[in-house]
Amino acid sequence: MRIGLIIYGSLDTLSGGYLYDRMLVEYLRAQGDEVTIISLPYRNYADHLTDNFSASLLRRLRQASFDFLLQDELNHPSLFLLNRQLKPKAAYPVISIVHHLRASENHPAHLRLFYRVIEQAYLSSVTGFIFNGRTTQSAVEKLVGSRRPAVVATPAGDRFGKGLAADRVTARAHREGPLKLLFVGNLIPRKGLHTLLDALASLDKERWRLTVAGSPRVDTAYTVRIQSQIERLNLKRNVILVGPVSASELADLYANHQLLAVPSSYEGYGIAYMEAMGFGIPCVATRAGGASEIITDGINGFLINPGDAIALAGCVQSVVADRTLLTKLSLAARQRFDEHPPWEASMKSARSFLQRFPIPMPVTRPFKAK
Repeated sequence: MRIGLIIYGSLDTLSGGYLYDRMLVEYLRAQGDEVTIISLPYRNYADHLTDNFSASLLRRLRQASFDFLLQDELNHPSLFLLNRQLKPKAAYPVISIVHHLRASENHPAHLRLFYRVIEQAYLSSVTGFIFNGRTTQSAVEKLVGSRRPAVVATPAGDRFGKGLAADRVTARAHREGPLKLLFVGNLIPRKGLHTLLDALASLDKERWRLTVAGSPRVDTAYTVRIQSQIERLNLKRNVILVGPVSASELADLYANHQLLAVPSSYEGYGIAYMEAMGFGIPCVATRAGGASEIITDGINGFLINPGDAIALAGCVQSVVADRTLLTKLSLAARQRFDEHPPWEASMKSARSFLQRFPIPMPVTRPFKAK
């Protein structure tokens, strides 16, 4: 198959959504498919809207010889009008890869309404969907219905292999010293690091340490806010910001930490939760979004309401005080990982969906007598 994929910036960008796209591209190419990356410049939302009027982008897409055009839904502001110009001319289906909707995030009411209108127009302009989970599918279907072809191909956590052995998980849970917490995510408000810091500040500082792995450059104003919060709460000795990390460095962090806490205000799925469970790490997340597809509250982790620092502190304190509970949660997390399909199976289902997709007839152009 000949496939185009529209993304912002580089496929190597460090985020769960880009990891998903990268794994899909790698799988497709491994099966012999030809995948062309069409990169649009990463700018602000308002500037992205102007891409809809790019004659050169429209011309490039019209002239492309694809069997499918995939679009990361993150690109919706650049494509919600352009797709409507493209559709009558293109001989290929346009499939959106949806990680989560911007309109599902925590924004002021007027912005959420604006994003909803733009996103709904975009979702109505595509031919089908690849969803990362049932939560995302439900959010999309509330906007545009369920008439378009779709597949749910969930992310996996096995890019680091088969995970940490149960005996090592148990030994780590009972390791003496402060509880080692891990936060994985770029420093943006949606990921909830500020809530985590507020929660931890209420606990005995001798009983925990936090490592934060994620880029500080995505939202520099928020990073300054986090640094000020750490200073104000007197947490400099307890919190280390390691910045973006490589895959091997992340694997080492997973292997040496005991609890993952990423209390996002909204998470479409949460690849970090599944990856952490492969290392026997229970996770703390929120009920907003798709984390509940992975985490069962009180069994392999904890689910709290977004922004609830008091509940979050209680979750952390419970495992600080009871390493037997931590062991139980850790082994259940490891079992949840074992039960989840690997990346290969998930990406295979996405490719099979494309192979079964009805290909439209080539566009016929009106005959003009010479």
